[in-house]
Amino acid sequence: MFKLSLAAALLLFTAAPAFAEPAAHAFSLHGDVKYPANFTHFDYVNPDAPKGGTLNLSAIGSFDSLNPYIVKGVPAGGLTFLGQTFLYDSLMEQSYDEPFSEYGLVAQTVERADDNSWVAFNLNPAAKFQDGQPITATDVVWTFTELMKVGSPFFKAYYADVKDVVAETPARVKFNFTTKENRELPLIIGQLPVLPKHYWTAEGRKLGETTLTAPVGSGAYKIGKIVPGRSIEYVRDPNWWGKDLPVNRGRYNFDRIVYTYYRDANVALEAFFGGNFDVTQENVAKSWETAYNAPAVKDGRIIKKVIPHTRPAGMQGFLYNVRRDVFKDPQVRKALAYAFDFEWSNKQFAFGSYTRSDSYFENSPLASSGLPQGRELEILEKYRGQIPDEVFTTTYQPPKSDGSGSNRENMREAARLLDEAGYKLGKDGIRVNDKGVRLSFEIIDSNPMFERWINPFVQNLKRLGVAASYRVVDDAQYQNRMQDFDFDMTMSVIAQSDSPGNEQRDFWASAKADMPGSRNYIGIKDKVVDELIEMIINAPDRKELEARTHALDRVLLWNHYVIPHWYYGSWRIAWWAKLKHPEKLSGLTPAISDTWWIEPAAKP
Repeated sequence: MFKLSLAAALLLFTAAPAFAEPAAHAFSLHGDVKYPANFTHFDYVNPDAPKGGTLNLSAIGSFDSLNPYIVKGVPAGGLTFLGQTFLYDSLMEQSYDEPFSEYGLVAQTVERADDNSWVAFNLNPAAKFQDGQPITATDVVWTFTELMKVGSPFFKAYYADVKDVVAETPARVKFNFTTKENRELPLIIGQLPVLPKHYWTAEGRKLGETTLTAPVGSGAYKIGKIVPGRSIEYVRDPNWWGKDLPVNRGRYNFDRIVYTYYRDANVALEAFFGGNFDVTQENVAKSWETAYNAPAVKDGRIIKKVIPHTRPAGMQGFLYNVRRDVFKDPQVRKALAYAFDFEWSNKQFAFGSYTRSDSYFENSPLASSGLPQGRELEILEKYRGQIPDEVFTTTYQPPKSDGSGSNRENMREAARLLDEAGYKLGKDGIRVNDKGVRLSFEIIDSNPMFERWINPFVQNLKRLGVAASYRVVDDAQYQNRMQDFDFDMTMSVIAQSDSPGNEQRDFWASAKADMPGSRNYIGIKDKVVDELIEMIINAPDRKELEARTHALDRVLLWNHYVIPHWYYGSWRIAWWAKLKHPEKLSGLTPAISDTWWIEPAAKP
């Protein structure tokens, strides 16, 4: 009887290839997909929606590029860098009534290793670019390679665990991984838009540069007329290869979609009432309550509606740049939060409609609450002594006032904490520490609508002996300063999905803190945070994902990296009555541009 040595047996065992799961029309991060292989359309669309008409939309500021994949430039409205867009189709299409499932688009079927060591996409033979050229595995390989080389730093974080990508045949592309633990990786690769190699490598074109020349796409729309900085038109492609796929039925119903740019939100709102564009999502509570009194609203030509949703709110707040010496001490960051009187401001400026945020994953089951217990506690115990003690002893809540506007108790607490942190009042009334660092900083923003919220905060800071100032800069300057981390404090939203994963590296990871263009705006460098990010990415199931996300949430909160703002669990949408929407909307997005339509009788 032939016997193997132990070493030979182990060699054979470790060298055995991973088995592939059967080729499938869709896949999910956890559990089964909702829609079977023979599904005809998503539930949140009207499969019989009429086609035609023009959807006029608005944007604020300006644009100078049609390339959304790089740090340079300000891309035009309607251009995004992940997933299916007006211009480009992605390998797979995400459904918006499941936590995280994707269905075939450019990829007709998908296969993944049973040990999660690779994923392969079998391309739809009908898939083609708008110039008639077929979409091939070579285009997929080129797109991925170029985005990792010259694209936004986001791609390097998002796809960091991809070892290589291989075009095995013209219609099959395989991504091999450096780890078997990153369960989200196959799905986020499915979000990859496929760009035409033949276009971008011809005539000296470079994906790493800005451009105002309309590129060749593969999606539902071609770029039409462009007025740089002022407007951009998308024209529906009647020959779009993907128009009859189940993932697209009932979608992309407008013949034209036009974005017109306005100087600010006030000018845009007046233009909306004048019929210059068709729909607006209002983010300012005061405007919603007081400004929508135009004749067209009163007589019903404009429909004004609050639509509840289930979309995670993420974290909106004042973001500290902890690269600055003045913000390196967590006690200082904690102290300054007491100067923001949310309760009074909410009553004065938002009719009390907002809810205070106390989580980075607000409005979702991923938000931590109470004290850590069970699996959350088990995870955090490993880091006891390396993370703030309050994680274990105190339920996180941002400072709360009585709403009267005096805020005396909070101001006294802020002064006490600053004294303890070594910042004493100087002769000029400005606090300074024993190293000579003055408690002085600037808040920058690109939206003047928030001035009424920020100015009372600045005044309270000045009462504490903090030399704070506020400045509004234009969109381009703001984007450049954020990309270079050239700011002290800003107002921003760190958006989250219902399935956090690889993007968390770009938000919080140490490796991204000094990489211009990353979204680690705060400048966090924390080994515990880095480990928790990887744990989230490698979560084996939904229950474990929630426990690990709760743990990260608690550590971020108690390090006082932001002063939390608020969230609102509904969409405020107003639209001209010619627009119609599906009876059932997705709870994650109203999907106005790709699932709504114009009544035939109302078309011009």
